Amino acid sequence: MRSEVLPLATTLAVQALVSMAVFTVPVVAPVAAADVGIAAAYVGMYIAIVYGISMVSSLACGDLIRKVGAIRVSQLSLLLAAAALMVAAGGTLPLLLASAVLMGAGYGPVTPASSHVLARTTPPHMMSLVFSLKQTGVPVGGALAGALVPLLVLAAGWRWSLLAVGAACIGVAVLAQAIRAGLDGDRDPARAIGLASAAGPLRVVTSAPDLRRLALCSFIFSSMQLCLITYLVTYLTSALDYTLVQAGLMLSMAQGTAIVARIGWGVLADRSGRPLTVLAGVAAGMAGGALGVALFTPAWPTVAMAAVCAAFGATAIGWNGVFLAEIARRAPAGKAVEATGGALFFTYFGVLVAPPLFGLAVENGLGYPLAFALMALPALGASLWLFSQQRAARAAP
Repeated sequence: MRSEVLPLATTLAVQALVSMAVFTVPVVAPVAAADVGIAAAYVGMYIAIVYGISMVSSLACGDLIRKVGAIRVSQLSLLLAAAALMVAAGGTLPLLLASAVLMGAGYGPVTPASSHVLARTTPPHMMSLVFSLKQTGVPVGGALAGALVPLLVLAAGWRWSLLAVGAACIGVAVLAQAIRAGLDGDRDPARAIGLASAAGPLRVVTSAPDLRRLALCSFIFSSMQLCLITYLVTYLTSALDYTLVQAGLMLSMAQGTAIVARIGWGVLADRSGRPLTVLAGVAAGMAGGALGVALFTPAWPTVAMAAVCAAFGATAIGWNGVFLAEIARRAPAGKAVEATGGALFFTYFGVLVAPPLFGLAVENGLGYPLAFALMALPALGASLWLFSQQRAARAAP
């Protein structure tokens, strides 16, 4: 059991701390913006740069992981995240841009590195659960940033808050050294690193029809996830007269439910032996959640709206672990790193393009209800495809 728990605990801690680092800059943005001399709304550009760079770094990290080991790359990711926060503490626009680049360089390799570790150490019948547990690090990191960073800002100011979270990242990187030798035993110091290898992960994914279609599904899922997180509060406050606190609680309900749901979907996928059916149900659920949110009116009871937000969060934010486990399971032998990196290119692309397109649709007359309703259509299409794939898999000899 220790051989399974230790890799999971390590990769979960890394995921949570790097995710917390990513979310820390948006949390301090309302306070820091005045000192920097820009509008707080420009934090969206910061996040776009982070995920844009993550798309590239997730593709390019495969050779590095095999050369120095997945734990070493995880340590480097933590150190890059810490460096990004320390640079951002300088408080100028050029330094914030440099911080976003560093943060993206650190964030991209985290999931491929953890998939490499977990694919080697997890029994096949537990993969969906273990990957789902590891992926709870993303909402846990967001929750830590939302709960702790404002307190740090009140106590010491926004610059020291960034430095404190950076110090925590360094601390976890140091602690990971104690177990590095055991988990990086498969590293190959003689392996060459070249820019041409960045195309390898895309070839692995695009050359296999099942991986390619799963990656395209993740584009749809991540688009839904980020539009929910980005626009739910604004929708509730601007169109339905919710206070900022009330709307924030609705988003917290969605995020909190997702933490539990990621584990639940993983258990269901492992016990049923039908992970594609679970993903299909999750996709149908997020389509239903988007339609439910689109139907909100001021006459809706608060309890009913909270239930819809919780269900929307459980599906639109809860799919990641089962998806990553399925990518690792379907990857060619020894290619979990490349398959994960290639799939994440599509995932991060959804994160990059969907929120701006959603915002443009709203600003150009569609409005929030119709924009959410339209997002339900591709999610429903992904659900139908996943159901058909699971039926085909069960029928195959």
